[in-house]
Amino acid sequence: MFGLEKQKNKKADEFIFELEKELKTFKTHQEYKKKIEERIQDIRAVLRKGENKEEFDKFGVLLHGYTSLLKVMSRLSSK
Repeated sequence: MFGLEKQKNKKADEFIFELEKELKTFKTHQEYKKKIEERIQDIRAVLRKGENKEEFDKFGVLLHGYTSLLKVMSRLSSK
């Protein structure tokens, strides 16, 4: 009624990101996780040295992005 029938069907079709599709296999999940953890360690090392004061904020934002990605990946693996 009033075009609401289509909305019920949309709820059943859940959107799945490409990253979710790739991370379904254990091997690719572990590869991505290892690569991200290495990059986090590299960024932390650069931030500890404090040589790039101009890019300090950019590295901080990048670090937060990678840590957030790890959190999302851990939620995907628990499903």
